[in-house]
Amino acid sequence: TVHMDVTDRSSVRSAFTAAIKEFGIIDFQFNCAGSALRRASFLEIDDALWDGAMGINASGVFYCMQEILPHMLDQGRGVIVNAASMSHKRGGAGGLIPYAAAKGAVVTLTMGVAREFAGRGIRALSVSPGPIDTPFEDVAGGDEEARVRAVADVPMGRLGRPEEIGELVLFMCSDACSYMTANTVYVNGGGGYR
Repeated sequence: TVHMDVTDRSSVRSAFTAAIKEFGIIDFQFNCAGSALRRASFLEIDDALWDGAMGINASGVFYCMQEILPHMLDQGRGVIVNAASMSHKRGGAGGLIPYAAAKGAVVTLTMGVAREFAGRGIRALSVSPGPIDTPFEDVAGGDEEARVRAVADVPMGRLGRPEEIGELVLFMCSDACSYMTANTVYVNGGGGYR
């Protein structure tokens, strides 16, 4: 493993340089660093929260994609999968607007890169999970009452499992998914649209 701060371009560059030196090639990239940082109503969003949410969730994806694409273009192939969120469909009202805006940027970045480089052997996709049973959900949701509300919004009646996202990402990177690019896949148990 290599430590990397996705909000720092030089840190990202160093990590990718080390990975390419160690492995020779990188065929797949999954950009999944993210955080809601904290909840705040729209009028309470300060510059630190806005810049932090954009830095981790959007700029981090941008830096990672920009660093790996020249390598993938040189080898004539590669798949990039970015973690977006159902929040970009909902707008983040109720305290998560900076996070939702950043994840909307991730969906747009993914589509733009996918379409720009599709003819050069690069595929780019995003996955937009609903509530997943991870420590992140505890931070984003805030409390047990919010967790109960999240589950109530899911017709399947449960939170997703991290493995369910992992299996999807593996499929997206595989040859079985070779005709898919410029899309986001929603993994939400049927919920997340309210």
